[in-house]
Amino acid sequence: MAATVEIYTWQTCPFCIRAKNLLKTKGVEFTEYSIDGDEPARAKMAVRANGRRSVPQIFINDQHIGGCDDIHALEAAGKLDPLLA
Repeated sequence: MAATVEIYTWQTCPFCIRAKNLLKTKGVEFTEYSIDGDEPARAKMAVRANGRRSVPQIFINDQHIGGCDDIHALEAAGKLDPLLA
């Protein structure tokens, strides 16, 4: 069974695009929440992300992974694939 991946983004955010490209390269399907200018949605994301308000914020199976640098660090350490399995 594939992992459930969710990512909160802004359309023009380069870090969001980079994180989504990593997931796409790995063939991972994800649910994207584009929250451009939507303050209530950003507040909801911040609650899920332990107060973090920057984008992207990434969740795998409801576990908060963090942002772009965090997901790339997991990939570099060989720890992303087990989370996605």
